[in-house]
Amino acid sequence: MNQKNDLMIKSPHMLKQYPIWAILILLIGMSACQPRTGKLMTARDGWTVGFYNVENLFDTIDAPGKNDADFLPNAKVAWNTERYYHKLNQIGRVIASMDTLDFPHVLGLCEVENIHVLDDLIVNPWIKKARYEIIHAESSDNRGIETAILFRPDYFKPVYHRPVQVIKDNGRQVTYRHIMYVKGIVSTRDTLHIFVNHWTSRFGGREKTQEARNFTANVLKTITDSILFAHPDASIVIVGDFNDNPEDESLSLYLGANNPQSSPVEASKLYNLAFAPRSRGEGTLYYQGWDMFDQIIVSSALLQQKKNQLNATDMEIVAKHWMLFQGSGGVARPNRTMSGGRYFGGFSDHLPVLVRLKSSK
Repeated sequence: MNQKNDLMIKSPHMLKQYPIWAILILLIGMSACQPRTGKLMTARDGWTVGFYNVENLFDTIDAPGKNDADFLPNAKVAWNTERYYHKLNQIGRVIASMDTLDFPHVLGLCEVENIHVLDDLIVNPWIKKARYEIIHAESSDNRGIETAILFRPDYFKPVYHRPVQVIKDNGRQVTYRHIMYVKGIVSTRDTLHIFVNHWTSRFGGREKTQEARNFTANVLKTITDSILFAHPDASIVIVGDFNDNPEDESLSLYLGANNPQSSPVEASKLYNLAFAPRSRGEGTLYYQGWDMFDQIIVSSALLQQKKNQLNATDMEIVAKHWMLFQGSGGVARPNRTMSGGRYFGGFSDHLPVLVRLKSSK
């Protein structure tokens, strides 16, 4: 599933540059007529939305214009067919373990090279029974890594999707990774707005790269604000690798993702479910200590515990013992595929996260 016309945001002050009605037409109005949902299945223990940074899921083919030199058969760590399919098996095994009752119903991914690796992934024996379909768009990222969405069509029906191109223009255009957006419905006829993110990394220094993450956060807030302006009870789920922790300014200030534990839930606001595990010292990747870069953020409608609507549970970090290795200092951390010119044959340097959306009665 691909659409050619991207939603392009060129300024953090988009509400001034783009009238709000134009944003609403793009994100909501184009799919106002919702299809029938009679054939959609009801999830046994809530619809699950997850996210997983799969750490460089690259094929073995040299792609012009992409920086994939480290993932070729002649690279320092030879990336050959055997290792590629082992990587697919490892990622498939993790996805199959994310929900003990079933496969995730919607799953955001990042650090995938192209549509071809996604095609190979969804037919992997570990997850083939999920019958995943793909939402993906080519990006201009110079590292050649992209975001994507896998969804199970028996449980979730997309009615609109589009990559949001994030372009900063201060006399010289700078393009950041796009944000993948999908609007879809479940069997209860609840509508979900899902955003999959992979924000600029801290490579080169946290302070030097902070502006890029702040800019992307501001763009995303402009879009979610426009949705909540039109529909204050909209169910929004934002997932991704933000390369910042929940308390950092990009998320807490520029995106306005609040801590649901610190104050009563207010209407038409965003709340970061990663604050709770973060306060317990947990994380999703480990460098000099645990960081919580992989997060799930929801709109207030999913936390108000109202009858006859979807309600979000706590964010879950999937950390099976076989996904970890014992590092120096006795800390069990994610077992990655390769690092520093050495091949380990692990899974990813990140752990996946998951939230359940349960329909109350």
